[in-house]
Amino acid sequence: MSERPINDYAVLSDCRSAALVGSDGSVDWWCLPRFDSPAVFARLLDTDAGHWSIRPCGSTEVSRRYRDGALVLETTFRTRTGTVVLVDALAVGRRERGHALGSASPGALLRQVTCSEGRVVVEVSYAPRPEFGLVHPLMSLVRGGLIARGGSHSLMLSAPIELAIEQSTARGQIMMRAGDRLDMALHAHPAWGDEPRPWSRRRIRRRLADTTNSWRSWTALHQAYRGPWQEQVEHSGRVLQALTFAPTGAIVAAATTSLPESIGGDRNWDYRYTWVRDASFTLQALATASCDKEKGAFFGFLARAAATQLQRGVDLQVMYGIGGERDLSERPMPHLAGWRHSAPVRTGNDAWRQRQLDVYGELLDAAHQCLPHDAPLDLPVRTFLVQAVEAAARRWSEPDQGIWEVRGPSRHFLHSKLMCWVALDRAIDMAPALQAADRVQDWKAIREQIRTTIEGEGWNDQLGAFSQAFGSEELDASALVLALVGFLPGNDPRVRSTVQAIRSQLMDARGLVHRYLKDDMPTQEGTFLLCTFWLAHALAISGDVSGARQVFETALAQANDVGLLAEEVSSATGEALGNYPQALSHIGLVNAARAIHEAEGSTQR
Repeated sequence: MSERPINDYAVLSDCRSAALVGSDGSVDWWCLPRFDSPAVFARLLDTDAGHWSIRPCGSTEVSRRYRDGALVLETTFRTRTGTVVLVDALAVGRRERGHALGSASPGALLRQVTCSEGRVVVEVSYAPRPEFGLVHPLMSLVRGGLIARGGSHSLMLSAPIELAIEQSTARGQIMMRAGDRLDMALHAHPAWGDEPRPWSRRRIRRRLADTTNSWRSWTALHQAYRGPWQEQVEHSGRVLQALTFAPTGAIVAAATTSLPESIGGDRNWDYRYTWVRDASFTLQALATASCDKEKGAFFGFLARAAATQLQRGVDLQVMYGIGGERDLSERPMPHLAGWRHSAPVRTGNDAWRQRQLDVYGELLDAAHQCLPHDAPLDLPVRTFLVQAVEAAARRWSEPDQGIWEVRGPSRHFLHSKLMCWVALDRAIDMAPALQAADRVQDWKAIREQIRTTIEGEGWNDQLGAFSQAFGSEELDASALVLALVGFLPGNDPRVRSTVQAIRSQLMDARGLVHRYLKDDMPTQEGTFLLCTFWLAHALAISGDVSGARQVFETALAQANDVGLLAEEVSSATGEALGNYPQALSHIGLVNAARAIHEAEGSTQR
């Protein structure tokens, strides 16, 4: 089984796929050619499921960072005899700049080792295991590298060192002295295509430099935020871009599958798909910096993926494949032990079958923030959004599985009702762009009906707070969203009472917030970083800026040494849990930072 802590990993991305690199220099996760493809390296989930490690022999001191403005990783290994620097990146297309980032990525992992002082023996261990470890490929040495055949792709490793092959694993060592540099690359080709050729050292170096420049050009266009935690906000923006599938504009929830919500538990889901909710939140987090092309790409993707579903009276799916696929049927992979024996490992996600009414609100809220309000939108997007509003208007009173995708009986969740209210509220304001002036009167009436129902049935006098569901005695952190979306002002006594109830009852000893304390699953999950950032956001809106800063800093402290956030944190051990890196956690960071900055500005005026 894999023992390495989840937050020991750094992420690489070419805006089509993602790789995870441990602080020991081992690539233990890479799915290609897409985020949701089978993994070539999956040691993250099983010791024997594949890796590519480059590191000095013997004990080392390790430090690492991303290059400024880029998702290019530098890991420095200091040994008793010398120092080497390992640079890792997933190559993007040649001379891609700005918002073209990822449009022609070749599917190549670049690795460069430089000895900066002294001398160091560097060891390489290369064990590709396509299809999540099911394939142990045939390996053969070629001039300039090694080719591995097995499964649907041939893998070409460009490596100018001597390698020995044993049982589908290649190993080698090389003595490096100050000034020496070793350039390696791994790229895939369809098994039925032409024989792949190794890349030259010059080509690898040029692609590595070009990839750095490409990321920096994208970053230069996304620096609109000026305020506290500016560096962390900008870095979170890059992480969110790293989770974007450039060909369609789809945004995955995380780069991995089956990293558990509790160690040894079975809450192990596949997050390598695009949730309407998560992707909409991402656009909102980037709203002040993202360009029209990014916004239009996502809404165009959704309009195509959901084509005719709403028109036929079918619920909007809560999630899609990153190419627009609808059937994401879940299946276990019993040959994988799982991270720390957290099984089953799954591919696919049956949440695609669920009804989650909140998605209409998140979709319209993102459209409201990202699209023009006064000029008519393109017909496919306009039609899609109007159909989504009408679906919310018809179905808001029905039960569903809610934002947390409860795998039990449907209920009347407060958050789902709230987001249906948001769908109508935003559509009313966007009526000119939606060419829907004739629908505004009806939408206003339904919006008021939802408000009355939420205020009457969502409030619980015994809790002194809005509850998880109508008639429920349970608190839920999603009630914090009431103020975040403008349903009630932050200074409303009910908002402040709900915020304080959540802070006192759902916060653990570490100062992090649980989603809720009861549900239908047998294992106890960790605290949710998104919910903790929500609390900071809500405190800022309600006027407690000092409290907001304190909660924000507590959540921010959970980032690893390269600024990445997981989904959850164990209350017992403080370890990172859940799929990684988690888009929602970085979204929460961005939005809470802005809210605190705005609240501080208002108190100074």
